Amino acid sequence: MKQSLAYRLDDIAKRLGGTVLGGHDVIINQVSTLENAQSHQIAFLANSKYRSQLSKTQAGAVILSAADADATNLPRIVCSNPYAAFAKVSTLLNPSLQPVAGIHPTAVVGEGVIIHPGVQIDANVVIGDGAQIGANSIIMSGCSIGAGVHIGENALLYPRVVVYHDCVLGNNLIAHSGVVIGADGFGLAMEEGRWVKIPQIGRVIIGDDVEIGANTTIDRGALDDTVIEDDVKLDNQIQIAHNVRIGAHTAIAGCVGIAGSTTIGRYCRIGGSAGILGHLQIADEVEISSFTLVGKSIKERGSYCGIFPFTTTQAWRKNAAQVKHLDELADRVKLLEQQIEILKK
Repeated sequence: MKQSLAYRLDDIAKRLGGTVLGGHDVIINQVSTLENAQSHQIAFLANSKYRSQLSKTQAGAVILSAADADATNLPRIVCSNPYAAFAKVSTLLNPSLQPVAGIHPTAVVGEGVIIHPGVQIDANVVIGDGAQIGANSIIMSGCSIGAGVHIGENALLYPRVVVYHDCVLGNNLIAHSGVVIGADGFGLAMEEGRWVKIPQIGRVIIGDDVEIGANTTIDRGALDDTVIEDDVKLDNQIQIAHNVRIGAHTAIAGCVGIAGSTTIGRYCRIGGSAGILGHLQIADEVEISSFTLVGKSIKERGSYCGIFPFTTTQAWRKNAAQVKHLDELADRVKLLEQQIEILKK
């Protein structure tokens, strides 16, 4: 059963920052939206265009910026980043799972495995020879940890996570159900009409404070390692191919596909279902919109988008037919420009 926590508004602000206006002694035990909050809950306003919701909310308190501080008389915490403050309050009121140390009798543990103090190993977990699991980690039911894998401290692997041999996972990792780390990259060579498999002998190296969404797959390197740096956040159903490197603090939304040997910089944000071709370089602080196909390297920070606006099927077909003739049109325009230059002379 989930533990019920409650804090005075004043204590919340002291722990997480911000200035309390009114209602210092209001008791808060959960977070919610402005629309659905109740008197014991705290909500937030991060965008001033939703100010009108303040007059209707039943929240016991709100988190908002100085620009919106006078928009309500409700007890409130005023801070510079209401959304981040809300995330911290939610974490305070909804703490992460704590391990119950012990190894379930149905778990299979190989030879030479090192399990540090405080680790929880649930039912039907399989751990290969020579693996190491850091202190206070939780390995939930049905996980498979390959031989020689190193997992850092405070890791949380939800049910049925699979980590192939020799991969290295950092501290504070969260891997949701169905994640596969270290499967073979898609390495093939054609000879005499048949595919020849290229052994994938690299590893996957994952830094600290990384979260990986459900059913995301990260392939091992073909020769060198696939690397996920610190504080990378990966959504569900992402495919990361062999020898990709993702820089620290980058966030990638669901269903993105990244082809082999591409390097993505630090502090990048990639929208859902974007596709990034192989052997590219993406600079730091690049934002890529959803459904964008990146076919060449991006060398400068900034926002990039490759989405053609949707329209009716009939209009799309007409536009597509015109696109097929763009090359011919460009040649005609070039010829006309040449003729104009001749006339000028």
